[in-house]
Amino acid sequence: MSKAEGDAHKAKGNGFFKSKDYPQAIEWYSKAIEAWDQDHTYFSNRSASYAGLGEWENAREDGASCIKIKKDFIKGYFRKATAQEALNELKGASDTIIQGLAVEPRNKDLLAMKTRIDGLARREKSELLQQRASACEAAGDLAGAFKALESARAVEAENTTLQAKFEQVKAQYERSEKARRSGLSNFEKKKEAGDDKYKSGMFEEAISLYSQCIDSAPDRGNPTAIKALSNRSACYKQISNFDGTIEDCTSVLEFEPDNVKALVRRAQAFEAVERYKLALQDVKYVISMGINVAGMQNYKLCNQMNGRLARVVEQQKAGNY
Repeated sequence: MSKAEGDAHKAKGNGFFKSKDYPQAIEWYSKAIEAWDQDHTYFSNRSASYAGLGEWENAREDGASCIKIKKDFIKGYFRKATAQEALNELKGASDTIIQGLAVEPRNKDLLAMKTRIDGLARREKSELLQQRASACEAAGDLAGAFKALESARAVEAENTTLQAKFEQVKAQYERSEKARRSGLSNFEKKKEAGDDKYKSGMFEEAISLYSQCIDSAPDRGNPTAIKALSNRSACYKQISNFDGTIEDCTSVLEFEPDNVKALVRRAQAFEAVERYKLALQDVKYVISMGINVAGMQNYKLCNQMNGRLARVVEQQKAGNY
């Protein structure tokens, strides 16, 4: 087998490709690859033939082979991304295009495809969020519907139908929220006001309101008081009052020993004040809960912290820290 034999098979394949006889073209390109599997154009042409038949998985694999053999072959990225788009693998297509643009940043075909893929991805995300909003609305969860539509609107701002639906749900949500808040007790209202300040980044004001809520609660084990403690700990963390964070998280954990947010937040605060052993204990406990209980983000964060903290604790034991 030789490159010359491969080129001869490729030439026959090209003839069939031009006449749109894709099965015959694939057969001859496959023979070319059997003869010489290091020519990227054989895979590129076979990818185009598979695309002609709508065999997108094969087209994608041959596009990937083009790139593997010759990383600066732009058409390979185009072939692979085209197949991924047809398979609705929008994230994969976007990644492939970005890789191609790293080779040739001004390639018009890839830039045009990127614009199209990004638009499709936004619409797909918006549709999923709108479906979630509809499910929430049907279940009577106006807050969930409002949040989902707000996120969808941020993704697809030009969608006028979406905008109209958002305004409708927003009005319903604001009415229901006003009615809900009017029925709250004074200390519950303090907690809600603290939440508003926290969302606005006004942490000192939020701390004051959460403190008023906690101090006026019927007892510290009240669910609203516990939430206020948790939220106040987050405020303390934002302003680097780590002792305050530790104290509030510890209070939360007295009532809710498996509160993942409190454990993670306290571990971060312990690390910030160089109480590494205690930080490591909290991190290990979260990891022991497993990913389904702790959640993906917290589980990954604690695994990262675990490695870092374990090294520091070992260095401390050895007197090297």
